[in-house]
Amino acid sequence: MKIERIETFRAAVPLIKPFKTALRTVVTAETIIVKVTCDNGIVGWGEAPPTVVITGDSLRSIESAIQDIIGPFLVQKSLLNFELLFHGLKSILVGNSSAKAAVDMALYDCLAQACKLPLYQFLGGHKNQLETDFTVSVNGPEEMGEDAVSYVKKGFNVLKVKVGKDDIATDIERIREIRNRVGYDIKVRLDANQGWNAKDAIRAIRKMEDSGLEIELVEQPVKADDIDGLKQVTDHVDTLIMADESVFTPKQAFHVLQTRSADLINIKLMKAGGIYQAQIINQLAETCGVECMVGSMIETKLGITAAAHFAASKQNITRYDFDAPLMLAKEIVDGGIQYNNRFITIPDEPGLGVKGINVEGGN
Repeated sequence: MKIERIETFRAAVPLIKPFKTALRTVVTAETIIVKVTCDNGIVGWGEAPPTVVITGDSLRSIESAIQDIIGPFLVQKSLLNFELLFHGLKSILVGNSSAKAAVDMALYDCLAQACKLPLYQFLGGHKNQLETDFTVSVNGPEEMGEDAVSYVKKGFNVLKVKVGKDDIATDIERIREIRNRVGYDIKVRLDANQGWNAKDAIRAIRKMEDSGLEIELVEQPVKADDIDGLKQVTDHVDTLIMADESVFTPKQAFHVLQTRSADLINIKLMKAGGIYQAQIINQLAETCGVECMVGSMIETKLGITAAAHFAASKQNITRYDFDAPLMLAKEIVDGGIQYNNRFITIPDEPGLGVKGINVEGGN
């Protein structure tokens, strides 16, 4: 079972509403689709959205990494030696985690198909249904409150609220407005996207605790490389603190876990470089008694399907942030995961269960 060719295609899908965080505003989901064809006719799919402010990867850099380096390394190699391939994929070039992730998930798609298993069963098979949150973009308090109400009316029980933009007082006003609108039966988690410093984060979270706003967790309150600050926040508040941008690699995960700098870890395939490395991060966290969430960038259903298969396969992954496809104005993926409001069903077809991608053109 040799890899015959690796192709890349560009796709762009408009969002229903601009997606705003402390780091960026997205109006169109641009992405690179990867197609891996094996000599036995099996086809695997992968995806890599460019997220320059987080991973440093652009459309061109993803294409170049795959076409010029990763592709030539993998073509004509046997997928039956996949341990060698995944180690090689990790070391063949520095960084470029999104490009690696897209190829990684396509290879896993092929492997699971060859074994005639859905990928989540190939990886562990813990369960085949998940519940996703829905993200409230950072805007004015009134608009965020209106958005929160609309998502709850659509059936979502967990809201991931973006903060970290403007000042602390405005962020707290945003959360108060949302709580006033949706009540306290809805779970609320915050994502500051590195928007605070340690002292401001502690002050803000303590004030929310004292005000009874009932925040489930706060994700990445400080800059990605400020592990001391992350630990300071974790040690000085009661609310759970989740590391996101601070953890790309297993080595970074080990440091955060060793120093007890966070209560939870958010694993994203685009940060980890794919499922192979993501599994190592989860295993490290599980060994330390730390639960994980699997999140995503602004991706189509293709990338989210791969992430959902991985998340569903592991017992230690207990939270899921897979709402990105619901933000898109159109669907380009045939097959894959199925949504019923907040509930996601993992397909039982072999591999990812993706039948094809509707992209215009390619290269």
